[in-house]
Amino acid sequence: MTALSELQALLGEGGLLQAPTHDLAAYEKDWRGRYRGRALAVARPASTEQVAQVLRCCARHGIAVVPQGGNTGLVGGGVPDGSGRQILLSLQRMQAVRALDAHNLTLTVEAGCTLQAVQDAAAAQGLLFPLSLASQGSCTLGGNLASNAGGTQVLRYGNARELCLGLEVVTAQGEIWQGLSGLRKDNTGYDLRDLFIGSEGTLGVITAATLKLFARPRAQMTALAACPDLDSALGLLSLARHQAAAALTGFELMNAFSLALLGRHFPPLHQPLAPCAWTVLLELSDSESEAHAQSQFEAILSEALSQGLVSDAAVAQSLAQSQAMWQLRESIPLAQSKEGLNIKHDIALPLSRIPAFVLETDAALAQAFPGVRMVCFGHLGDGNLHYNVQAAEGVPPQEFLTQHEAAINRLVYDAVQRYEGSISAEHGIGQLKREDLAARKSPVALNLMRAIKAALDPQGLLNPGRLL
Repeated sequence: MTALSELQALLGEGGLLQAPTHDLAAYEKDWRGRYRGRALAVARPASTEQVAQVLRCCARHGIAVVPQGGNTGLVGGGVPDGSGRQILLSLQRMQAVRALDAHNLTLTVEAGCTLQAVQDAAAAQGLLFPLSLASQGSCTLGGNLASNAGGTQVLRYGNARELCLGLEVVTAQGEIWQGLSGLRKDNTGYDLRDLFIGSEGTLGVITAATLKLFARPRAQMTALAACPDLDSALGLLSLARHQAAAALTGFELMNAFSLALLGRHFPPLHQPLAPCAWTVLLELSDSESEAHAQSQFEAILSEALSQGLVSDAAVAQSLAQSQAMWQLRESIPLAQSKEGLNIKHDIALPLSRIPAFVLETDAALAQAFPGVRMVCFGHLGDGNLHYNVQAAEGVPPQEFLTQHEAAINRLVYDAVQRYEGSISAEHGIGQLKREDLAARKSPVALNLMRAIKAALDPQGLLNPGRLL
């Protein structure tokens, strides 16, 4: 029996998709259209046992497997190569909510659940799962964990890693590790959960997870503030942290060109503040009342105005206004796409070093590549910038990308290293940054990572060519 006929028998009707009977294009390219491959077939298991059967079959036949969630990644980590010899393993049929423990504040769900579905399951019980991404309607929990997703509330709640207590994982050999613990404390050996989170599908396939839940805040307040420079934005962050403490759940940064792109491509989006160098979006989540949140916000902004950290501010007076402010922030990547291909950098830096990094690197790029336009935005509260370089006005974006991407990446990543940062904050490595990781990561760290990979996947069949 061939591998494909064996998989067809294991997965049943609709469980294995093959060309030309089925169009596999949606699985074979990333949503940005940068990476395109060709799969031998798409396996769509409906249970953890079926995932294990698929991996056992592929291990016997020496076939590589590429796990895929919602296919919303930005580094080419979830699409097959062009060989036509890899099985694409889609987890999208595994969408069960297995358990919710309100006393333990935990939720156990399968990996194919969209992030929005996880949020909704928690909300239905009056609870909060705080991971929040612009793609939450289509990205899946398995992908969020495999890439250790960040999002807009890391400042208060942490990355996906901090929000996960336990995992169920299928190994490269097709064994099932049942680690769906809801315990906050368990010092019984190596933390296998942390090993698989952020491994980008190269060590095992996450099939389910037990997640932390939180009490829902009684009120949420949102505001936009205009800052003259990045030092002022950092001053506002320190002030807000001092006065609001854990109530500060969002602190997002947008430069002037980011918002100008919104005005160009999405003119109906209302921008309540006049153009300024930097705009900050703040969010407070209050456990007392809306009135308490309002007074806290007013105190923060009043002090920021008096110190000259802020030149203008707008506080949302309704849920609709709050959503409109967040829509500004979340629409920047879409506006970039409409402007044309650009060179993206998802970087992390110590907060105190961000102003100097941006000033130095902006100037170096402007000198080396005259006319380039900087789209700088992101999660200032946790030091994560999306530091993207758009071609000069009138320059064909594809031509700019082809000619200058390597040199621009080198310039930016050299600066990131000088400022003791990371070349990947939340998007992962995938194919896009694989060579950069090999050149810039500590040799000791790389050797440890390769040893772990060899121990858990000795045949090298799980997502080969990604990360390492």
